[in-house]
Order: sequence, then C-alpha cells, then structure tokens
Amino acid sequence: MSAGTLDRRAAVKMLLQNRGETLVITGLGSSTYDTFAAGDHDANFYLWGAMGGAALMGLGLALAQPNKPVLVITGDGEQLMGLGGLVTIGVQNPKNLTIAVLDNGHFGETGMQMSHSGLGADLVAIAQSCGIASTFDVRDDAGLQTLREAVRDIASGPRFAAIRITNADHERALAPRDGVYVRNRMRQHLGLPIM
Repeated sequence: MSAGTLDRRAAVKMLLQNRGETLVITGLGSSTYDTFAAGDHDANFYLWGAMGGAALMGLGLALAQPNKPVLVITGDGEQLMGLGGLVTIGVQNPKNLTIAVLDNGHFGETGMQMSHSGLGADLVAIAQSCGIASTFDVRDDAGLQTLREAVRDIASGPRFAAIRITNADHERALAPRDGVYVRNRMRQHLGLPIM
C-alpha cells in the first residue's frame, strides 16, 4: 500500500471537531501528539508507552461508560501490535466504540520502517474478519466527516476506520506524560472518585 493523501494532524483535528461527550484514548507517539495539538481536554487519555494496548483500553472504557461515545485514535504500527484485541472487541460488541487508525504504512516512532499495512495487510479487512461490521476506509475529507458523525452514535458500533495519511512529519506536541495525573483528570471528568 502506498501512503495516503490526508495530513494526519489536520485529520485528527477534523475528527475531534464538535466532539461533544466523546472520550478519547490515544496510542503512543503521533496519535497522541496530534490529539494534544487539536486541543487538550480532560476527556483525553494519552496512553504513553503501552504499544498495542490502545484499542483494548478503549474497549474497557466503552464497557464502563456505555452512554458516552469512546474514540481510540492510534497508528497502524500500534494497532498491528494489538491485533488480537480486535477479536475481543468483535465478540464484546460495544456499540459506543470507534477505533480510528492513522495508517501511513510505516512504524513512525521507530524510524519509518515499512509496517505490515505498508506491505499489503488490509487493516479494514482484518477488523471485518474479527466481527467488526461497521468499517471505514477513509481517504478524503468527506470520509472524515462521515466518520466524525458516526463516532457520536452510541447505538451502532463498534466501528473501525483506517485513515489513509501521508508520511509527512509534524513537530511533536507533548501531552501530559504523568499517568496518574491523566488517569485522575479523566476520572474527575467522569464524576468518579480520585484514586
């Protein structure tokens, strides 16, 4: 697969416009930088250094908060590390969960080596085979707008989207890295006691 045509930072910003009550989990690296650059929010949970865990973290949050939309924003490399989680998501079938994968076909955080999706693995087809029936192959702004509207629907998920982005790099926008702080502010945002 060749790289897509969407700018990843602009795509994330568009996806998060008018987010309402959406709770956001980010994978490590670029997805976190881009989400933070779009505007820090108490309902953002930046997952630093847990490669492969973003979708499953989103599953847990979606099951715990079934009346709120949950959006996971991650990269193709991070999602490839957690493919088994897609099977669990398909079986659990959380109606309020959307997984949006920023797919440039490369492992951006480790030196831009070609990823499996860059070598031909189709993440959308993989998600479908795991029982996730609502899938999107996003290649333009119209597709992003359709996905953004779907994210807020808490009755017809789970959803999986591959957002085809370019390989362009952006300056890092460093979100809070203190896990306890990020956890506590999310809990406070949800009206839960601080631990």
